[in-house]
Amino acid sequence: MRVVDAHRLLGPRPTGPGPDTVVELLDDLDRLEITEAAVTPSWMIHGDPRAGAEYETARGLTVDDELRAAAGRLTLVPVVVPASAGTGWPASPDEVRAGLVRACPVRHRFDLLGPTATAWWHALDERGVALAVDASECGLRPVAALAAAVPGLRVLILSPGYRELRRLAELLEHAPRLHLETGTIIAAGALEWLARTVGAHRLVFGTGAPVWDAAGPRFQLDHLDLPRADVARIAHGSWVDLAGEGTA
Repeated sequence: MRVVDAHRLLGPRPTGPGPDTVVELLDDLDRLEITEAAVTPSWMIHGDPRAGAEYETARGLTVDDELRAAAGRLTLVPVVVPASAGTGWPASPDEVRAGLVRACPVRHRFDLLGPTATAWWHALDERGVALAVDASECGLRPVAALAAAVPGLRVLILSPGYRELRRLAELLEHAPRLHLETGTIIAAGALEWLARTVGAHRLVFGTGAPVWDAAGPRFQLDHLDLPRADVARIAHGSWVDLAGEGTA
């Protein structure tokens, strides 16, 4: 079965070990029988994304080179920092070259629903670019407000946790462009209940590794009490719908 991990970090982190190289990451994917992964470089979250060019030049290897070396198994999910007058990263939404981008409003100190960020989200919506936001960072209330403010924007909720199932189901029922990453929804029958309540097409397999454990979500995927078509939808189909076939 094709399995796409929609939520992976690559590179050194200040809070714990993780795969520092593409080779290490691919070895981990092979161990877990994960076909492909959507990857955010750790420096984009824990450092200043605008310093990325210098960082990659110093390493002597660009992100694009790494992705090509991975034979198409990895997709870059860059972090965006909305700002006006060309001071953000990238300089404007028109420079985004990805099917999915990530925002870290708390860590990077901007208002997810401020006028500048909202203008970015409308621009991404017009360009068909989806946005990933980590619920463990900013909570669900801002995500709900984002869905109301930019209803056409496809949003992937990362790390939603398993304690908020009813809130998540209600949120998805009223915001049809929202999707859930499954890595932290580890509870007996939780994904099955969500699939039957909001549809398997709203669930996107991901692990959040190495911040979160990857083995548990992967084991869960193989043991879901759902029709095979729904399992395949969660494993890769929802990702393709969200970010496009040409991404991961």
